[in-house]
Amino acid sequence: MRGFNVLLQKEFREAWRSWKFLWIPLVFALLGMSDPLTNYYMTDILNAVGNVPEGFEMLMPELMPVDLLQGSIGQFQTICLLVLMATFVGAISKERASGMATLLYVRPISFSAHFMSKFIVMSTVGFISILAGFAASIYYTVVLYGTFEIVPLVACFFTYFSWLLFVIAVTLMMSAAFKTVAATACAFAVIFIGQILDSLVGAFWTISPWKLPLYGVQLMKGTMEMSDYWWSLAITLVVSIICVSIGILTMKKNAPMTKI
Repeated sequence: MRGFNVLLQKEFREAWRSWKFLWIPLVFALLGMSDPLTNYYMTDILNAVGNVPEGFEMLMPELMPVDLLQGSIGQFQTICLLVLMATFVGAISKERASGMATLLYVRPISFSAHFMSKFIVMSTVGFISILAGFAASIYYTVVLYGTFEIVPLVACFFTYFSWLLFVIAVTLMMSAAFKTVAATACAFAVIFIGQILDSLVGAFWTISPWKLPLYGVQLMKGTMEMSDYWWSLAITLVVSIICVSIGILTMKKNAPMTKI
């Protein structure tokens, strides 16, 4: 891949200068800590707000540490994914539209190097972000509720990271294939409509990339059917590789569309 190191340095520099390595992990961390804190102090919050009927008593369910982490992962699945995808969905399409890609395409670099440099930087931002989110959630859960077993916790983390790699691969593929508006719509449709369909009718199948976040939690609970887990993980990684390959091909195909 010609010019890969130079392109990788360029992408890391741009991500650093735009503070992506700071504010995206911060979003994950804030949402990660919100679930354990909100659940623990819910009674105090209601009393502070007031307007609670006299004699009203709210019985909070007894939650285990894994339940709080599951709630935090649920937060990551909505707002955090929206933030991450919205930030990077124009990574390739905006360069074509602005003419910035012209400066790169006239140089002796490969399209695979260009695409993979963006994919690696996005994956690094995603890794740091979920690390910050998990760390914040785990810290407050341990302080307020109890501890986790280390090995299942690490397995859950890397399972969710595998899901995030799939999300990033889909997002970049759409950015390479379409203009920014269409890429945003298609990427959001694949990821979020896929989640909705899986939650509504997912009981009819047990193998799917969209099940990985749930399967990571089930690993911690010890209720996971491992054959379903391994098949889902393998399919997710294979589909991610296919998306990366399609993204590289469509980036090359759409190069003539670059604004001059």
